[in-house]
Amino acid sequence: MEITAKMVKELRDQTGAGMMDCKKALSETEGDFDKAVDALREKGISKAASKEGRATAEGLIATYVHYGDKLASMVEINCETDFVARTDNFKTFARDLAMHVAASNPRCVEREEIDQEFINHEREIYKTQALNEGKPEKIVDKIVDGKIEKLYSEVVLLEQPFVKDNDMTIGEYVKKTIGAIGENIRVKRFSRFQLGE
Repeated sequence: MEITAKMVKELRDQTGAGMMDCKKALSETEGDFDKAVDALREKGISKAASKEGRATAEGLIATYVHYGDKLASMVEINCETDFVARTDNFKTFARDLAMHVAASNPRCVEREEIDQEFINHEREIYKTQALNEGKPEKIVDKIVDGKIEKLYSEVVLLEQPFVKDNDMTIGEYVKKTIGAIGENIRVKRFSRFQLGE
């Protein structure tokens, strides 16, 4: 059965789960909406949406230093309670994110934090490239939009594929962890240090 964008949107609206999670659940259940909802609930993914608005005033700062001491990162992860911040699951999650930042070198946590001038500049370059390659003008904007989306997945932390599991993004890993620990989590900020930079 073909999984349509409309089906994915409906499942996303009902569960609050990520688009890729919804699409995967629908594929696994051959388009059965109720089974897809159950599959997301079983994985704890749909729980994340109900916790997103809650305050995150506790948490911790995790660090990662790469072998050879020439690359390191720090990540501030917030949660709702100090109790959760001290659990092994939360600490492992935070260390994973610090390691990911060191490996993937994102520019920002969320898409909204990217400087619009940078995006406009990249958009102009992509447009010129497409026209120079002889692409028809009527599809150039779609090509540029696709390249901008790819750029987001390369530079925005929450949209990057997780280095330990390329089948999920960091945003999906955050939601999965929210479902597992039962509290809202927010990646507040990060810093990455490389010797000589």
